[in-house]
Amino acid sequence: MGVRIDMTRKIMVGGVPVGGGAPVPIQSMCNTPTADVEATAEQIRALAAAGCDIVRVAVPNLEAARAIGAIKKRISIPLVADIHFDYRLALEAAEQGVDKIRINPGNIGGPDRVEAVARACMERHIPIRVGVNGGSLEKDLLAKYGGPTPEAMVESALGHIRLLERYGFEDICVSLKASSVPVTMKAYQLMAEQYDYPLHLGVTEAGTARMGELKAAAGIGGLLALGVGDTLRVSLTADPVEEVYAARRILKAIGLRRDGPELISCPTCGRTKIDLIPMARQVEELLKTVDKPITVAVMGCVVNGPGEARRADVGLAGGDGEGVLFKRGEIVKKVPEDRLVPELMKLIETL
Repeated sequence: MGVRIDMTRKIMVGGVPVGGGAPVPIQSMCNTPTADVEATAEQIRALAAAGCDIVRVAVPNLEAARAIGAIKKRISIPLVADIHFDYRLALEAAEQGVDKIRINPGNIGGPDRVEAVARACMERHIPIRVGVNGGSLEKDLLAKYGGPTPEAMVESALGHIRLLERYGFEDICVSLKASSVPVTMKAYQLMAEQYDYPLHLGVTEAGTARMGELKAAAGIGGLLALGVGDTLRVSLTADPVEEVYAARRILKAIGLRRDGPELISCPTCGRTKIDLIPMARQVEELLKTVDKPITVAVMGCVVNGPGEARRADVGLAGGDGEGVLFKRGEIVKKVPEDRLVPELMKLIETL
């Protein structure tokens, strides 16, 4: 099953702790050109407002690397530079004050270049994420294992880690992402059994918002439920803000966050005599304006509410053309069907 999250090392990404039992931070990545400072900073502010804790930007060239300092002056959350191939971009990002670097030490050149990046990051207390992707593994590992297997991904990560450790650098976070949920989960579990470096969870190339969130919930949520993982990014072909909302929903579903209301509702059955499905959707929409850490239940009948929904702080349960409101398992009053939602919202205001 792997190690528990409170047994991993702790690294600091700016002022945000990752690992060592710290709360699991949500990450996302900008899709703006990084060299466009204003557009990138604006998107990061929107991500932070949605609940993003750490944000990453692509650094494909020197112009993007040089923009990092200006971007950091305009944002309030830690900034990560995503770098491939050119070690000079990592050196410039470090000079600009970036909070973390995502890099593969094996693809930036010889040992002298790896050492230069490690030393620059050590001097400034900048952690490095070793990011392994199942779609871009080394050819020799693909040949050895017959494809991008979990074992191949872990061996790739260990090779990159050893390069950094050779120069005394251990301020490391690791990711092992594949587009396959089972491959991703197995790779992280194998890694957790061998090393105590904090793990950055993700299912890469997961797809559009609907399917991508399902794959992320299964892979990321499954690992976190087993105690494996320290931070996460939900990768979606969508507005990055949607990634943050999806991540929050996953963390709330497995009980790792209570930063707003949780809605529980029954699937309906032949006992249901009110129009419950649109009612549940209406309550879900109205709860977006509520920031209380409460559980709200929308149930189809008195069998499910308040009985099975007794743990909810407040809720409604349908009858025939009417329903009841309840609070922590106790019925408060009967209400006509068309008043159930407004009266529920009033009851929430009293909490």
